[in-house]
Amino acid sequence: MASSDSDRAGDRIPSAIKILIAGGFGAGKTTLVGAVSEITPLSTEEVMTEASLGVDDLSGVEAKTTTTVALDFGRITINDDLVLYMFGTPGQQRFWFMWEELALGALGAVVLADTRRLETCFPSVDFFERRKVPFVVAVNCFDGAYHYDEGEVREALSLNDAIPVVLCDARERASVKDVLLTLVRHVAEAMSTPVQA
Repeated sequence: MASSDSDRAGDRIPSAIKILIAGGFGAGKTTLVGAVSEITPLSTEEVMTEASLGVDDLSGVEAKTTTTVALDFGRITINDDLVLYMFGTPGQQRFWFMWEELALGALGAVVLADTRRLETCFPSVDFFERRKVPFVVAVNCFDGAYHYDEGEVREALSLNDAIPVVLCDARERASVKDVLLTLVRHVAEAMSTPVQA
């Protein structure tokens, strides 16, 4: 029996997965999306103004001069059958109202933990746990900051053993790709569907 045109490998339409990249203000979400996106990422980074003084907690990130005011967006092809669409959330509490909209249709999430301010990722962990969205915690190992190991992070965030914790450098494409592959595998396990990288 002859195969139809739509059966040819070149005509396959890859599955798309929407994922969120969340975490505290200054954790490196915009950097992570930009490091791995195969397209020029959409970024809503704006210069911080005096209006943020006394509103945004800059402790530990005093040198930060820009902030995401809506979202970051990027895309990466994992293999011939799978494309990830990444939506980075804004980190400041005053923008958390946007998370509900950004989370619609998301199959998984990366919670980016800042080694300088680990506690800033608590709201993201809580958000995804309450909504039963599979997530991984990626610990962004900032230069000069304390380097947590997986066990310390798991204990500090009260994570159960099923939630993957990985160390990463949000500036490095290979490191970020490892984080995303870990998430894809975790989502596949949650959906009971095997995925090959």
